[in-house]
Amino acid sequence: MTTDTELQTIELGDIGGEIRILDQTLLPFQVEHRTLASWEEAAEAIKVMRVRGAPLIGATAACGMALAIRSDPSDAAMFKAADGLRKTRPTAVNLQWAVERCLSILACTKPEHRLEVAWKEAALIIAEDKAANRAIGEYGVPLIKALAEPLGGEPVRILTHCNAGWLATTHLGTATAPIYLAHAQGIPVHVLVDETRPRSQGAALTAWELERAGVPCDVIADNAGGLLMQRGEVHMVITGADRVAANGDVCNKIGTYLKALAARESGVPFCVSVPTSTIDPAMADGFGIPIEDRGPDEVLHATGLDPEGTVRTIRTAAEGVSALNPAFDITPAGMVTTLITERGLIKPQHAGHIVG
Repeated sequence: MTTDTELQTIELGDIGGEIRILDQTLLPFQVEHRTLASWEEAAEAIKVMRVRGAPLIGATAACGMALAIRSDPSDAAMFKAADGLRKTRPTAVNLQWAVERCLSILACTKPEHRLEVAWKEAALIIAEDKAANRAIGEYGVPLIKALAEPLGGEPVRILTHCNAGWLATTHLGTATAPIYLAHAQGIPVHVLVDETRPRSQGAALTAWELERAGVPCDVIADNAGGLLMQRGEVHMVITGADRVAANGDVCNKIGTYLKALAARESGVPFCVSVPTSTIDPAMADGFGIPIEDRGPDEVLHATGLDPEGTVRTIRTAAEGVSALNPAFDITPAGMVTTLITERGLIKPQHAGHIVG
């Protein structure tokens, strides 16, 4: 859990002022902030994943709308920015949710008052996400505590997939919020961090933030989780999500479904931590969710630090071969033990009824 003000994922200055993001494409090797000067720069940051994680994407989209209004408060400019932001990434519903929320207020506001309203709405979305992170953590801690009680002081071993930590949100994260609060309360935890290829968000981001917070963790190969569950070396799985359908189907980073299959076969609780802004009541089931295809280069290459300390991207596959790169998959609701939300623990099949 970071308290470093210099490491906030997104910072919104005074009305009409500066908006900064932490550029996550450079982590874990460089810590660098970027100032967003326009809605186009906000859209670019979302598209190339300088910011990522459903809640943070939503917050950045809201800031993008504020930047658009700062430049031109007219209807035409506002709707152009909204359309451009919506098109950046298709899967995480928070993006659409944040843009529509801002539009619904701004469309009813006179152009001369829109800057203040847009800025305050972006700030409110950021503040609400922070509060949701904290509440998700508080509702999730008892699950970890219950698993800890029969272990006699041995740590609860929690497997995560991708990054649903503070880097994906504005505060404690979603999947990591219960972990950080449990650790702060002295409940022994040990996190098994899926590397999460092809972009390695687990190894590069989750492990980095856990290490900074002093939470014991090990990075594991994506294919190792099933064996560790079979051996009884995983007590629970917690992931985040990019969208939850009304029936409780969960869309999350590619590979999540395989972890859920292994968890079910091994009798390991499979929990999904989400703010209710990630639940899409208009999506009947997960198989209607658009799955982003990020193209082959991420699969065919890897980025890391060479022995001289230079960040390099190298090809890992044979020349001439092609690759498929779906970025997300669908875990059916029946494989999810519980959804951990800021409104409490809910059964997945009730997801569509909790929003509103």
